[in-house]
Amino acid sequence: MEKIKITQDILIEDLVEKYPDSIQFLTKKGIVCFVCGEPAWGTLSELCSKKGIVNIDIVIGELEKFLNEINVNKINN
Repeated sequence: MEKIKITQDILIEDLVEKYPDSIQFLTKKGIVCFVCGEPAWGTLSELCSKKGIVNIDIVIGELEKFLNEINVNKINN
């Protein structure tokens, strides 16, 4: 199984389409990735900046870990 890799310049609409479980993670971080049922515009980096998150690498690392763990659980169940 290939590890999920996220970049800071991924478009939010691409992120939530490819990894819908990322919505749960981002919401817990207070990062709004949906507005009126549609993905927010912009990149992951832009949304983090709007939220005052300066170390995007930490968020990306946590998001990748979260998504990879979910992926493993889905395969094992």
